[in-house]
Amino acid sequence: MKKVFSLIMAVIFCFGIAGITSGCKPEEVTLSIWCSHDDMALTEQFVDEFKKEYSGKAVFNITISEEEEVSCKETVLANPEAAADVFSFAADQYKELYNANALLEITLNTNEIIEANGGSDSGAVRCVTTDGKLYAYPKTASNGYFLYYNSNYLTEDDIKSFDRILEVAENAGKKVTMDYTSGWYIYSFFKGAGLNVDLTSDGVTNTCDWNSTDRKYKGTDVAEAMLRIANHPAFVSGDDGTFKSLAKSGEIIAGINGTWNSSVIQEAFGDGYAAAKLPEYTIKGDSVQMCSFAGYKLIGVNAHTKYPEWSMRLAEWLTNEKSQTEYFKVRGEAPSNVNAAKSPEVQASPAIRALNEQSEYGYLENVGGAYWQPAYVFGTTIAAGNPDGTELQKLLDIMVTGAEARPSTP
Repeated sequence: MKKVFSLIMAVIFCFGIAGITSGCKPEEVTLSIWCSHDDMALTEQFVDEFKKEYSGKAVFNITISEEEEVSCKETVLANPEAAADVFSFAADQYKELYNANALLEITLNTNEIIEANGGSDSGAVRCVTTDGKLYAYPKTASNGYFLYYNSNYLTEDDIKSFDRILEVAENAGKKVTMDYTSGWYIYSFFKGAGLNVDLTSDGVTNTCDWNSTDRKYKGTDVAEAMLRIANHPAFVSGDDGTFKSLAKSGEIIAGINGTWNSSVIQEAFGDGYAAAKLPEYTIKGDSVQMCSFAGYKLIGVNAHTKYPEWSMRLAEWLTNEKSQTEYFKVRGEAPSNVNAAKSPEVQASPAIRALNEQSEYGYLENVGGAYWQPAYVFGTTIAAGNPDGTELQKLLDIMVTGAEARPSTP
């Protein structure tokens, strides 16, 4: 009788562990991850650790592919069923991914994840919650921007004014950089002047008043201020790659960017490495504080995954306290995990302090996909000095029309 009982218990044990094992033989699990180029090495490290943690529960075949967060939504929506099981994306893409039923509801360890990221009222949790349900994992809280500067050239008084920063740079034979081609950055000028772009209640289209002619500061006033900066001999517009390259070569003494490049800038600026909130810029003779987008980087689980439980376990592993701490140490990314954020290393970071200082003037990134291309065209034109001499009001009208258009269904 004891032998029969033992046999029964063995069968229960082999077949009853939450579907993780099958017949006392670990199941084979094939998963895919999409992450940015800069996160590839860290993701590989985390995956190796994940495999070791669950080595007795499954045999994993996990592939990691490069997909930049800025383009992740478009790639996912083009063919959700072919998308990765786990993917990293920016918070502004959440609503469209959710509306397309591309995100799996997070049902594993949900309460623990919410509490680890500051509770249900925190910005990190609210931006991934719909109707009280969680649909993604907060990964970082540093999707914002501020001013990096070299204190060997610029004082704390200098950095209060964009005009003064440019003046110091010109006198030193150096440059100042900002990406005019990105709607993410040029938002800072318009929002600072009291003009807005926001996602409407349909979660797809935008409303934008950047071409306004009846506000304290008109859209053309902002465009003229931007054009004046663009035409300054010490100014250069450039993307992330340009920013890092110019910093390494010693050509710039200041630039507007985010925490993800903090380690590169710290090495480039050496003992002059410093950071602060964005400066004020001059519009119609007034000094106006530059604002910024604020947001989060997230990891989602594909609603079409064949392995929902393992995908959730993997996504949670990629965003837990230890992983977020590593993101900070290697990439300088601010953690959304409250314990990671309290660490002495995070609290001592000039970039994190600058991000926190800028947060008073930061606004949650909340725009639909139609915004980015028109903003790119407008910003690129201004960065080039408006070479065709097109009326600024016309440039603004074209941009706003495009930003408010309903995007075609993928």
